[in-house]
Amino acid sequence: MSTYLGIVALLLWGLLALLGTLTLAIPAFQLLSMCFLISAFIMILKRALQNKPLFTRPSLTKKQWIFGITGLFGFHFCYFMALKFASAIEVSLIVYSWPLLLTLFVSTRNTRISALIGGLLGFLGIAFIVLKDSQISLEQEYVWGFLLAIICSCIWSSYSWFLTGSKNDVEDVGWLSLAVSILAFIAHLQFETGNWELTWQQWGGVILLGLGPVGGAFYLWDMGLKYGNKTLLASLSFSTPVLSSFILSAAGLNMWSYNIVIAMTLIAVGAIIANKNVFGFLQVKQAE
Repeated sequence: MSTYLGIVALLLWGLLALLGTLTLAIPAFQLLSMCFLISAFIMILKRALQNKPLFTRPSLTKKQWIFGITGLFGFHFCYFMALKFASAIEVSLIVYSWPLLLTLFVSTRNTRISALIGGLLGFLGIAFIVLKDSQISLEQEYVWGFLLAIICSCIWSSYSWFLTGSKNDVEDVGWLSLAVSILAFIAHLQFETGNWELTWQQWGGVILLGLGPVGGAFYLWDMGLKYGNKTLLASLSFSTPVLSSFILSAAGLNMWSYNIVIAMTLIAVGAIIANKNVFGFLQVKQAE
């Protein structure tokens, strides 16, 4: 069941681009602050429905606080900053190397080769989606953007890997969300000019994002990596940008491309390989 919840988190992240079109006029850190505040309320609502005390002391250790805030806030902060120094194409491609890193992190000694092969195929699939017909510009002026994107990838893969061994209550994501909301609001005051005169459509986008890809999905991802099939979830993580492109195409907001089919095929094959012990299989064949 936990694995399925992790897959639902990936599906919700696939909706991020579509729902994001409703909130384009809202500054990035302001939007992040609002969405994570809604994420924190998910914890309160869940407790209210279960007739539990609405506020209890979080079970997070100092290490879990650091990893949690770094993962949830640090990732988004570095991502938004990277976009200020480099184009979205290069940044997105580098950031989406995190499933490759996570696939390697959760692999064992016997499955590392399979994880590497499957992960590289998945990353190649992402490249077909992100790059399309564009070319990568590795100019010196973009160096800071590339470095921040690399940090993004390392942060999210490390945070996700940390979840696999963290035993804190999943509900503590609500407390982390509150901390991230406050930090994002501080970043908003520092780097942005506010836009609080929102339309009903924009408020709807904020609420849907907070309940889904920029809120509720983090609870599901937490449960999936703690109690589900970590290797499978790491492999399927490559499908997020593909899902996003497919959903945008279905909604008429993006041109259909055969790159989507190629990417889906590469990611599917990569996921199968990453979840098989290819090296062990070859050893058995040699023994025969």
